[in-house]
Amino acid sequence: MTIADIRSGTEAKMKQTLTALQGHLAKIRTGRANPALLDSIHVDYYGSPVPLSQVANVSLLDARTISVQPWEKGMGAKIEKAIRESDLGLNPASMGDLIRVPMPPMSEERRKEMTKLARNEGESAKVATRNLRRDANEAVKKLVKDKAASEDDQKRAEAEIQKMTDRYIAEIDKLVAAKEADILAV
Repeated sequence: MTIADIRSGTEAKMKQTLTALQGHLAKIRTGRANPALLDSIHVDYYGSPVPLSQVANVSLLDARTISVQPWEKGMGAKIEKAIRESDLGLNPASMGDLIRVPMPPMSEERRKEMTKLARNEGESAKVATRNLRRDANEAVKKLVKDKAASEDDQKRAEAEIQKMTDRYIAEIDKLVAAKEADILAV
């Protein structure tokens, strides 16, 4: 393993952390409707829990309404029940084959809770990024200890890893700030 391998592996893991954060932030509810909100809901499909996206088409009707179109006739009631029982506080309404999920306006208190949740997700991503930095620096130190790299290489590699870490943490801060602004927008 070389320093370049360590650097590229660390960068790939940091990108994964950023992607995971984007996924987590997409699930946090804002005032507007977002089909990703329903990704965590599982529906009972012939005795086994299945993600909602595998038994229905989830899309937006307008800025405050999500539509759920079941692929099978008999699934409507089960999907409606699963959405109602989720912890999202949503109340779906059935209109023939189509299920409409209106997004209720959020109270100020609920908005503050959601921003705290977004900050916590951001902080978890930062911790993961810092842990990746620590692991990469330890791997570089091990190379120096095993005489596979010089101390000058170590200093250079640690500086590059630190720059990479700073860049990803700034990106995390940017994502969290954008999500907070989205949540607080009335």
